[in-house]
Amino acid sequence: MSGTKYLVVSAVAGEAKYIPRGIPVVVSGIGKTAAAVATARALGERDISDLVVLNVGTTGALRDGMAGLYLPSRVINHDINADAVRALGVDPQEVLEVEGGDGTVLASGDVFVTDPVVRARLAERAQLVDMEAYGVVYACREYGVPVRVVKHVSDSADESALDWPALVDASAKVLGEWVSDYVS
Repeated sequence: MSGTKYLVVSAVAGEAKYIPRGIPVVVSGIGKTAAAVATARALGERDISDLVVLNVGTTGALRDGMAGLYLPSRVINHDINADAVRALGVDPQEVLEVEGGDGTVLASGDVFVTDPVVRARLAERAQLVDMEAYGVVYACREYGVPVRVVKHVSDSADESALDWPALVDASAKVLGEWVSDYVS
């Protein structure tokens, strides 16, 4: 990938703590809207030719036994009432494909998932959950910029998610190693 430039987008600085020096990092803030705005702003302020965005961050596992690093192939905007929007004759674009993924599906929404009922409902459509990937992928698609979504499981999207602040550093190390290997 000679000549390729990279831009890392993470929700919080802690997720990008181990990104190799020299790779620009955008800290978007929490949620789909913040992520979309920060990504679009960053793309609008730079030369996007030969640019690849890497959305790196933590994720909750919606299914038992899931751990480690994932590169989702699809992101779903899980907290939009897509059927109602579709009934109005408008495409809600609630599902976005991501090239180069590993086949996993990531549900992205503005809900910090800790409730077992919400977890079970989301697990019917996805394996993972976060709060930003959909916004990042949407902005990249609008700008025509390739994006990879790279997520490390930090919790099980249940009560354990409340310990997320203490778990971020371990995930950040794995994410930093992946980025280092990918860009070299």
